[in-house]
Amino acid sequence: MVKHVIIWTLKEEYNEQEKADIKRGIKEGLESLKDKVPGIVEIKVYTEGLASSNTDLMLDSTFTDEEALKGYAVHPEHVAVANGKVRPFTKLRSCFDFEV
Repeated sequence: MVKHVIIWTLKEEYNEQEKADIKRGIKEGLESLKDKVPGIVEIKVYTEGLASSNTDLMLDSTFTDEEALKGYAVHPEHVAVANGKVRPFTKLRSCFDFEV
């Protein structure tokens, strides 16, 4: 199996209510892909970090294998969520993929 972990920082221009709405939209959008994209074993977005956190949200996902992860990257449902709910609102993205 392959883990795909993303951490995002939202753009600074949003107030706390807007950030909460954006995070909710990202969470709902990405977690809805579980039954739409082949090869996803588990997908979870965490939006409520501790005060010690220096990022806004994290995606923790598991795929059957590296090919499934590659397919997810270009799958139209994922691309729509990324382009509509994630990329317009984030300023920083860090990714770590690994085999488990």
